[in-house]
Amino acid sequence: MRCPYRAPFFYIVHLPIEILKIHAIIKLGQIILTVTNELRIHTEAMNMDSRKRMGKDKDGVIFPVAPNLSEMGDSYLEFIEEVKKEIQKQRISVVLNANSTMICLYWNIGRAILQKQKEEGWGAKVIDRMAKDLKEAFPDMSGFSPRNIKYMRKFAECWPDFEIVQRVVAQIPWRSNISLMDKLNDEESRIWYAEKTIENGWSKSVLDMQIQSRLLERTGKSVNNFPIALPPADSDMADQIFKDPYLFDFLGTDMPRREVEIERQLTEHIQNFLLELGQGFAFVGRQVHLEVGGDDFYIDLLFYHLKLRCYVVIELKACDFEPGFISQLNMYQNVVNDILRHPEDKPTIGLLLVKGKNQTVVEYSLAGYQNPIGVAEWKNQIANALPEELRSSLPSIEEIEKELE
Repeated sequence: MRCPYRAPFFYIVHLPIEILKIHAIIKLGQIILTVTNELRIHTEAMNMDSRKRMGKDKDGVIFPVAPNLSEMGDSYLEFIEEVKKEIQKQRISVVLNANSTMICLYWNIGRAILQKQKEEGWGAKVIDRMAKDLKEAFPDMSGFSPRNIKYMRKFAECWPDFEIVQRVVAQIPWRSNISLMDKLNDEESRIWYAEKTIENGWSKSVLDMQIQSRLLERTGKSVNNFPIALPPADSDMADQIFKDPYLFDFLGTDMPRREVEIERQLTEHIQNFLLELGQGFAFVGRQVHLEVGGDDFYIDLLFYHLKLRCYVVIELKACDFEPGFISQLNMYQNVVNDILRHPEDKPTIGLLLVKGKNQTVVEYSLAGYQNPIGVAEWKNQIANALPEELRSSLPSIEEIEKELE
């Protein structure tokens, strides 16, 4: 028969032993921690002594060892970070200056070729000879192919004023300059796209796309009341930021029939959409819910423009312009100004995008509104965004298919 007191006796006997084990483990941990700290202090002292002793017994010649960062004060850490930032900035500057120097060199070579061809009557074969001689003289340098030397000649021909070369086109890559020469025929257009490339940091592929979409012809063409609703400086800036038409070719060739479908596709392609809107637009939301007097309303697309320092309400319509659209957009702007706008923000701008518009009707519809509103068309194909005289010169799908047969 088991003793009913065995279990209590077991705990009474063994409890002190378990406590002793715990105390032993704690004590052992303390000893290890003490030894570790002493070893660390001793090692650091040896390192310091080693740095101090290095070379002292060799006629004052020492072997320098950098101190640990932990030994340096906060002022040094701040100082070294500033030095790193300055070096990084200068490295970027060196790259940009190298590009500028190279492009100025190309201009000088091109100008020299033009002068010699004019004075000596040289033909095209001289460029092939130059390419061979320059490659032999500078085997480690690229850019002296016959094709590139011809571009140098054309570059000097397109830009006779060296001051413009230094100020504008020498600030963008050579490949972008080639695009300007190949795709544009007048100096004014080339300067405009070169300045936009510098301002927006466009790559060559983005520059090509903007030229193809005729961005210059579309910029500042929206019908608006900005001169009346905004101060002159803000009005001029806003007029250059908004365009007409907007090209949404990334939506594909199928024509969306409902506004909500357009919004969905635009937000799915938000990167392309922001690129088409232009620099400075920050996406806030889609179908932004407003409750006004118990009624529900939804803003199609809401943005904030970082340069204009204001909200931008965009309303999308899959149909032609109607005067009533302005009233709806104006109400949305009033609510945003009242609820979302901060004291330092400027008045909210409204942008109405429609499939088609009668400019005279739009101008009369805008009369009397105090909020700044712009009206522009949107297209989902490049051909539809072209002027009528150019659009009519393009071959039809049937003509293209016939040529391919």
